[in-house]
Amino acid sequence: MHSLTIAQVMTDTRHILESVDVRLLLQHVLNVEHAFLLTHSEYELTSAQKQSFLQLLERRIQGVPVAYLIGKRDFYDLTFKVNEAVLIPRSETELLVELALEKIPSDRLYRILDLGTGSGAIALTLAKHRPLAQMVAVDVSPAALAVCRENARILQVDNVCCVTGSWFDELSGERFDLIVSNPPYVAHGDPHLQRGDLRFEPQVALVAEGSGLACIQHIIAAAPQYLVKMGWLLLEHGHDQAEACRELLQQADFSNMCSHPDLAGIMRVSGGQMRS
Repeated sequence: MHSLTIAQVMTDTRHILESVDVRLLLQHVLNVEHAFLLTHSEYELTSAQKQSFLQLLERRIQGVPVAYLIGKRDFYDLTFKVNEAVLIPRSETELLVELALEKIPSDRLYRILDLGTGSGAIALTLAKHRPLAQMVAVDVSPAALAVCRENARILQVDNVCCVTGSWFDELSGERFDLIVSNPPYVAHGDPHLQRGDLRFEPQVALVAEGSGLACIQHIIAAAPQYLVKMGWLLLEHGHDQAEACRELLQQADFSNMCSHPDLAGIMRVSGGQMRS
């Protein structure tokens, strides 16, 4: 790269990477907001900044997700620390948060369980917006839970309890008003696993047996033992799994089965309610 100004960096990389990726890497290296890049286009990077940027640029060209390179990702109205131990929070998962918030009262105790919490994006967003709620966040990965705990500290969320375990294994005798989950739902061999960010994300958090439905099936079958009467279960799932989810919910004797589309019009979240 022949020059060091912000403007020249943006110009020289426009045929290499998406401009938004370059912008995020620059903001990270310079420790500035987007507005600084717009108003200081002639700012010259120091030698250390240039070296750091070029290293990140090369890794991004190799495919490493921007979120892992800069160590964070915005989700809903919060910013979450992320690393290779957790999935990168995605905008389509915000639908699950919005639907859950509609069901969580703001004026009283309400017990919520987040299964497969990862970075804690779902659990901590719900807990932040419903401070009277009591949230339990479960993940089988101690490394993922370490990220969740760190995010709770950064976001100053104190109504979340992190539990290491596989799904419901460590929750004997517990009952919840609402269970939410974004479980693994990609089938083995799905070509999407070899594209984009998915190549670098933890496969244990992405891939499930049984055409991608094994984890969903397990959660739905077991959930009634951990829900109060009239309690709700909400699950994110794949683009073609809504009908199968509703059938599984019906088999588990849930009522008020429903599926909801994300902003792209894809049925992304399904759920049901325990009978009284």
